[in-house]
Amino acid sequence: MHLEMNSLFIQTTIVLVSFISVSIVHAGNIPAVIAFGDSILDTGNNNYLMTLAKVNFYPYGRDFVTRRATGRFCNGRIPTDLIAEGLGIKNIVPAYRSPYLQPNDILTGVSFASGGSGLDPLTARLQGVIWVSDQLNDFKAYIAKLNSITGDEEKTRSIISNAVYVISAGNNDIAITYFSNPARNTRYTIFSYTDLMISWTQSFIQELYNLGARKFAIMGTLPLGCLPGASNALGGLCLEPANGVARLFNQKLATEVNNLNSMLPGSRSIYIDMYNPLYELIKNPMGSGFTSPTRPCCCAPAAPVPCLDASRYVFWDIAHPSERAYQTIIPQIIQQIQQNFA
Repeated sequence: MHLEMNSLFIQTTIVLVSFISVSIVHAGNIPAVIAFGDSILDTGNNNYLMTLAKVNFYPYGRDFVTRRATGRFCNGRIPTDLIAEGLGIKNIVPAYRSPYLQPNDILTGVSFASGGSGLDPLTARLQGVIWVSDQLNDFKAYIAKLNSITGDEEKTRSIISNAVYVISAGNNDIAITYFSNPARNTRYTIFSYTDLMISWTQSFIQELYNLGARKFAIMGTLPLGCLPGASNALGGLCLEPANGVARLFNQKLATEVNNLNSMLPGSRSIYIDMYNPLYELIKNPMGSGFTSPTRPCCCAPAAPVPCLDASRYVFWDIAHPSERAYQTIIPQIIQQIQQNFA
């Protein structure tokens, strides 16, 4: 996800997450968590790209376990890490492109996600990042590495088919590509463009299925009009037209996810609602111990000096939630995954 200050429609590239313990649930027959998509799930792949959409510098990562920037668009851990931890697999999910990847990382899951990416090939091109469909090329290489580690094709197939695939895509297609690019907004209505996004999603899941994946947790978009990059222009009020488009896409996505269950035999797909849980935090911050629902902790013209305590802020930067915000909403997602896949 990537976003610039003057509006939500210009840039959205900073991932988010917070560092608090998540209750551990036994993973059951889930051996690995594998992530695709954008900055919500990118654990550092953009560090190794020639792109401006990277955050491998302070103050990013200041609340991470190592107190160092890792390329996560957040002050600490992000949903990729928190979901893997909650399923009892591991606490940190590494980026696939990291040169420090270890065999056990391969066995238990990695992130292929790339901050600033999307379903639309133009989205990744504008940001200079890895298009969601191109992330499948890395996944194919991953399968080969996994097979060389297991030395057993049947075991490899078992890991691939039982892993949970977490996917976050669509935020940047709406926030950046559609609203700021005439190549899209003069050619498509928002209704036809969101239909196209659903078609790209279906094709992506089909390709993953063809490669052996069977368990899909597909995230909807955030409430895009409430991200500080959009809402701060209105004095902290959410930009409802942007939220309306996010809801439109999410409704279509939830329907498509249900369709996938009948289209792909032997698979299970679930829709992960990211919009409403985060929206509730923004509208009722004090109920969860937050004091700043729309002003970001850091990295914005209005907040050039990072706040002292990010755990009081719903948002880390102008486009991404804080680690604590993530950890507030992730437990119910873990429960949903556990109920459907374990």
